[in-house]
Amino acid sequence: MRLHLLGINGPFPAAEGATSGYLLEAGSLRLQLDLGSGVLSRLTGVFPPEELDALLLSHWHFDHACDLLPLIYRLEAAGRVLPVYAPADDSSALRRIAAGAACLDLHSVSAGDEIALGEVRIAVGPARHPVPGVGFRIAAEGRILGYTGDTNTLPGLREFYRGCDLLLADGLFPADAWGEGKPHLSAALAAELARDAGARRLVITHLNPNFSPALLLREAREIFPEASVARAGDRISL
Repeated sequence: MRLHLLGINGPFPAAEGATSGYLLEAGSLRLQLDLGSGVLSRLTGVFPPEELDALLLSHWHFDHACDLLPLIYRLEAAGRVLPVYAPADDSSALRRIAAGAACLDLHSVSAGDEIALGEVRIAVGPARHPVPGVGFRIAAEGRILGYTGDTNTLPGLREFYRGCDLLLADGLFPADAWGEGKPHLSAALAAELARDAGARRLVITHLNPNFSPALLLREAREIFPEASVARAGDRISL
């Protein structure tokens, strides 16, 4: 598998940046994980978006899903229908638009579900966020990618991501800015999750431009030395 880091910010982009979005090449399939602001343009520079095999959305917040709106126009122009797997969320206007788009084949998923796409197996896991959200565990080619989406601490995360070759984790906060009621993990907590789950590598993502990536990396590596901070444009082989 190969992971393209297209957008790594949240909840808003850095200058000339993009929010959450990752292209995964898994076997013969091309899967898009989240599609936040600015991601569609970057995806287009790597792969024609209308040729994606599926889009997996961790939740419907705009910084994870808003580029679905212009993607609809591209799909319509190409005459293509894209399968979309995302949690149900009656509060989301964006989801209501997606449900009414003929070019999107929308499937609601929740923790405990499993998705089979060709040779790729995807388990849907829990997340704790202000809106319904999920994480994904994607297995293909003898490798496992875990993607937390947006989450704070939650029982079951460690077991769900057990043994991942790469954990792509929300670690937005430095330790002194994190709180139990916050909507995201800290970098240190993401590192604890990777360590306790026995992950081989950790990439901290959903980087708020107001927080120093160097600080996040330092706090994470004190707990899990195989941690790194996401960099837009990087390609990671699993």
